[in-house]
Amino acid sequence: MADPKGFMHTPRGGPARRSVPVRLRDWREVYEPFPAEALGAQAGRCMGCGIPFCHEGCPLGNLIPEWNDLVHRGHLVEAAERLAATNNFPELTGRLCPAPCEGSCVLGINSEPVLIKQVELEIAEWDAASGLDPRPPLRRSGKRVAVVGSGPAGLAAAQQLTRAGHDVVVFERAERIGGLLRYGIPEFKLEKSVLDRRIAQMEAEGTRFSTGVSVGVPEGPNGPPEVPGARAPHAVDKAAGELLAEHDAVLLACGSTVPRDLSVPGRGLAGVHFAMEYLKPQNLACEGSIAESPVSAAGKRVVIVGGGDTGADCLGTVHRQRAASVHQLEIMAAPPATRAGDNPWPTWPLVFRSSAAHEEGGERLFGVATTELVGDSRGALRALRLEDVVLDTASGRPRFTPVAGTGRELGAELVLIAMGFAGPERGGVVAELGLELDSRGNVPVDHGFRTARAGVYACGDMARGQSLIVWAIAEGRAAAAAIDRDLMGDAVLPAPIRPGQPALA
Repeated sequence: MADPKGFMHTPRGGPARRSVPVRLRDWREVYEPFPAEALGAQAGRCMGCGIPFCHEGCPLGNLIPEWNDLVHRGHLVEAAERLAATNNFPELTGRLCPAPCEGSCVLGINSEPVLIKQVELEIAEWDAASGLDPRPPLRRSGKRVAVVGSGPAGLAAAQQLTRAGHDVVVFERAERIGGLLRYGIPEFKLEKSVLDRRIAQMEAEGTRFSTGVSVGVPEGPNGPPEVPGARAPHAVDKAAGELLAEHDAVLLACGSTVPRDLSVPGRGLAGVHFAMEYLKPQNLACEGSIAESPVSAAGKRVVIVGGGDTGADCLGTVHRQRAASVHQLEIMAAPPATRAGDNPWPTWPLVFRSSAAHEEGGERLFGVATTELVGDSRGALRALRLEDVVLDTASGRPRFTPVAGTGRELGAELVLIAMGFAGPERGGVVAELGLELDSRGNVPVDHGFRTARAGVYACGDMARGQSLIVWAIAEGRAAAAAIDRDLMGDAVLPAPIRPGQPALA
């Protein structure tokens, strides 16, 4: 174990954030460097539990107590090896994952949990600074695999399949590789140079990337909205049938990209955008692909509808664009400040969470619903009408009941809809392959990630539904192991157990 009494004498303490006035002047990541001595002390808080529940909390099954002990003792080479054994992209999870492992930490029963996520990130950054050496395959299988989609699930699967010796090509319809990592996550949360160095490693290992390529028949009316600055309309560059004919297996990792809409009067007013219509062009501007975003919050009163991570990403972007004011709306009531009695350990705690963006300004409103978007005489947005709501579960089916007399207007010239996503696009590759969607709007797969179409697999948000980055990577790894086994008869890849489901034995 690490320090036998570290959890008794060392309080939890993470890295400092750059001051708000400073960081709002740029798009760099918000955190200051974390001193090595502080990292060792934080890793030393790990109790080396006989039953490490952090493993259960982490979908990847990261070997957390092992690398905590190694970091505490200064053995970073071995710690990086342990981390790479279960996680292809710890530099991404260390920045973007909400850390369910920490919610399962035994120390969290009566104290602050171990700073697992930061320790993971620091190991990954040390490893990157030492050089992300490529790990080319020891064998060549002669099998060809196509991966459609370059988000975290597709990239994880591609890297694993390449390392298993297969010839892998990743198809991405956007301008550059990364999917939501590149176009949905703002620069202040993930500087894209971090993503680029990992892609360079994958290329050195033999993974091939093909960008600007759409796979499948043209999108139907249920596809995503047109995004300013995107490659649109998406041309049908490669038929799915052609892809199947050229490869031994096709893995669909296209994500959950159909946005949930706000179906209220006035939805068609100018000034109302989906979150991805707003976030992508700003990321393109940060990368220099376009001069500036065509959707700007500068000088405007902004309202973000949705209180989740995507809403927070919009919030931080709005601040950097110098909005006049910003409100973020959440239909649920404010969660408790600490773990409630009916939310026992080690269940992931539903508690009030704030991101760096919330520290930068704006006002959060909980328990409110938008009833109408109000325009001016020119057809441009000028306000929202909203009312307080309460969650009613008496009928057995949750619904939100308006609170009488709480209707009011909130002025706005820009509304950003960040209400989550409702599954993969119904057109494109899904339609051409004739894949039926389940009751939740996702592509159904068996425990081997096989779809109803022979030779076609699916993983990540496309099959699971909108979820966490750590789940996407775990599913990509597991899908790669399943494909490797189907192609070769004996998989050389580790197959992580999916909690609540049988292992890929």
